[in-house]
Amino acid sequence: MRTEHGTEHATAVLAGPRALLIRGPSGAGKSKLAWRLLEAAKQGKLHFAQLIADDRVALSAVNGALMAAVPKTIAGKIELRGSGVHEVPFEPFARVGLVVDLDAEDGERVPAPRAQQTEILGVRLPRLPVPKGSDPLPLVLHALGGNATDI
Repeated sequence: MRTEHGTEHATAVLAGPRALLIRGPSGAGKSKLAWRLLEAAKQGKLHFAQLIADDRVALSAVNGALMAAVPKTIAGKIELRGSGVHEVPFEPFARVGLVVDLDAEDGERVPAPRAQQTEILGVRLPRLPVPKGSDPLPLVLHALGGNATDI
């Protein structure tokens, strides 16, 4: 079994059967997108969503899969600018199925094929590059197969 570890300044949400790793610069809206995904699930616009980790995500590559886990010190906590830290149900870990990069410099109306993949700890993953100023929720719901028109 081959295992590599690392941490990343990111947020992770289990959305349906796979986790989303949400990356971006400080203030890009990682926590806000996570919160909106949790709300979309409550409203029935997404089958299931639960926080894994906000702000810091522990990553490990195990047998060709990227796993996201919550560091114990921040388990079940999400910080929203302007309203503080909130306690929410959480999943301790999940397999990452999609990387969402907010404020991506290579985010375009029609992203180039090379922009739609990334590699983390040796694991190749599908990537959604979201341009600065774009609302990421409809793009993420579409990528997950949800109905973005109801948002």
